[in-house]
Amino acid sequence: MNDLTSAKQASPARDARMPIVELSDVRLKLASAAGEVNILRGINLTVRRGESVAIVGPSGSGKSTMLMVMAGLERPSSGRVRVAGQDLASLDEDGLALFRRENVGIVFQAFHLIPTMTALENVAVPLEFAGDPQAFARARKGLEAVGLGHRLAHYPGQLSGGEQQRVALGRAFAAEPPLLFADEPTGNLDGATGAQIVDLLFDLRARRGATLLLITHDAELAARCERTVHLHDGHIVGDGA
Repeated sequence: MNDLTSAKQASPARDARMPIVELSDVRLKLASAAGEVNILRGINLTVRRGESVAIVGPSGSGKSTMLMVMAGLERPSSGRVRVAGQDLASLDEDGLALFRRENVGIVFQAFHLIPTMTALENVAVPLEFAGDPQAFARARKGLEAVGLGHRLAHYPGQLSGGEQQRVALGRAFAAEPPLLFADEPTGNLDGATGAQIVDLLFDLRARRGATLLLITHDAELAARCERTVHLHDGHIVGDGA
């Protein structure tokens, strides 16, 4: 059964799932030398647990900013952001860090690995910050899950781009968060390597039952998700299976 077929069969059950992300009239304005810039212009979005949602739109439409707001990395100017049952406006910076540690995994286009740490250490760091006594054991298991059990002691500079993104995936999934954000995860990879990373991303997501919000310019990649949300100029202009 392919992903599209699975998505269609899963759609009728979607309403039975509890929301994990709720954005209500979310707006974000930023100051610039030319004056105030409206990045998000009244976003309303509900994502239910276990869904896979592609976020698409032209450059500058607000996709990455919306992801940052949902992850608690950017505070909106107004509106309500509720994620994993938590109203993010009620949290200070320490509270937001704890929220992300317990609920969110993030995969970026640029990998964001620490160059002076091995693959194992890169994956273990967030687990150590969380006070997990099994941080390195779980990190090893996470790297084995992405096919890098033989690269534990290698530094990012000794790994290919695809291997570095595998480390980033292992780090994002190591704590088994209920919510995964991926921002153009194949943007720095060649086609064949990117396809392998995508297959791995969806396989891990399915095995862990995580909710996935994926920013992409790739129509074929977006089609693998259950829903596609279209952004344009800070507005949601389309949302459907």
